[in-house]
Amino acid sequence: MKLRIALSVLSAATVLAAGSPSPAQAAGGLPGLGWELKETGVTARLRGLSPVSRDVAWASGSEGTVLRTTDGGRSWQNVPPPGTTGLQFRDIEAFDARQAVALSIGEGTDSRVYRTEDGGRTWAETFRNDEPRAFYDCLAFFDHRHGLAMSDPVDGRFRILATEDGGRSWRVLPSEGMPEALPGEAGFAASGQCLVTAGGRDVWLATGGAGRARVFHSADRGRTWTVADTPVPAGDPARGVFGLAFRDPRHGLAVGGDYRPDQQSPSAAAVTGDGGATWRPAATPPPAYRSGVTWLPFPPFAAVAVGPAGSDVTWNGGRTWRTFDGGSFDTVSCARDGSCWASGEQGRLARLRLG
Repeated sequence: MKLRIALSVLSAATVLAAGSPSPAQAAGGLPGLGWELKETGVTARLRGLSPVSRDVAWASGSEGTVLRTTDGGRSWQNVPPPGTTGLQFRDIEAFDARQAVALSIGEGTDSRVYRTEDGGRTWAETFRNDEPRAFYDCLAFFDHRHGLAMSDPVDGRFRILATEDGGRSWRVLPSEGMPEALPGEAGFAASGQCLVTAGGRDVWLATGGAGRARVFHSADRGRTWTVADTPVPAGDPARGVFGLAFRDPRHGLAVGGDYRPDQQSPSAAAVTGDGGATWRPAATPPPAYRSGVTWLPFPPFAAVAVGPAGSDVTWNGGRTWRTFDGGSFDTVSCARDGSCWASGEQGRLARLRLG
């Protein structure tokens, strides 16, 4: 079974006891920086996350779950497309409190895209995969109209889906500008961050499962690509780059490692200052596998990474990381107003407390 499906059933060793994150001090963390858990009322694993503001956020995950809050997480509505309880919504991109695009993953027709324009009361299915070898992992938008979705390789190249109308319609881009994939190379649908954008045209694609963990880059919205090796652990189907974050078209972070709980993940973070052309390992990486990462809105070189074994912060652009919380999360993201959110297993969803 595909690795993206297997990520849903990690062993119980990755599941932390109790329903709240460990205090920051207990995790060797930093005073004043921590997570405020929000009660979602669901037990689904929430790997898709798209905060719009301090008040509005969307999340998605297993069992066809799509959550929405408009009151800062005090209450959540489960507003999935009808008849989708068997799907896994591993990624979601929201534009505001009413408009969002959700991606379900899986082989063949399980890979779909849905769009809502009324806060989840109704949905339109705007794409259903008809290529049995395709497996869509992530989606990302440059703006309210232009976006991409990525599939694992078909005929030896990653497949890219594009929209120019906000996700209402999609087309497969030509593959000629995509470098060939390595044997076994694929994306990880672990955090909705295997495909990310910065600015109006730059997009990056993260990979693993092969002999080298790589990052692909396109400066023309997915038409042509270059690719670079990273120092993130590779050489095994469970290893690679799981999450990317770029604060501008040059400065980026990569996190990953080996998601299996009994494996070590040294050098599981890397940084770039040239748009992904070259990557160097973090001098002090997170202590374990991390699946999600995001730049904090301030200060300019701060970022947070999360995974099943904890959360880490960097204040120097990813060169050194320090754990501040021991709770389990799969993905993390910040809104334009400076609010940052994380989500993960058992319906866990939280907002970051700064200071």
